[in-house]
Amino acid sequence: MKLRIFITVIVLSGLLAACNSARTNRLLLHKKWRVYDVKVPAGDPYNNTQQIQAKDLKEGYYSDVYYQFLDNDVFVATIAGKPDSGKYFLLSNGKVISVTASNGSRAAENLVTVEHLDDNLFDMKVVSGDFHFILRTRKE
Repeated sequence: MKLRIFITVIVLSGLLAACNSARTNRLLLHKKWRVYDVKVPAGDPYNNTQQIQAKDLKEGYYSDVYYQFLDNDVFVATIAGKPDSGKYFLLSNGKVISVTASNGSRAAENLVTVEHLDDNLFDMKVVSGDFHFILRTRKE
């Protein structure tokens, strides 16, 4: 009896995880997510250098950046009009996105944490140097 309950819990947990990953993927797919703001995560201790970098990144590097998630796990980042592609994989029940090279090699993997995602807004936590930032994007 205990074994049957244990197996049922395992199966249901797997189904719930698959459902959340499918929801995340459905919300990400076939949209152009343009970066409109760069913020320091709310829970990070105040650091003046990090605050300055967030402002500089918003006005500089991220001023013309957008991301697209396409069929077959294809990820496209367009920076200053120049596209670059790779693969993406959803991890941790759709809460983390692994972005890799086009061949799927994780040698240069970047992990992005999904902070907020709905039909129009996508906020993701990224690492840049020693700091975390929240990239706030919206659907175009």
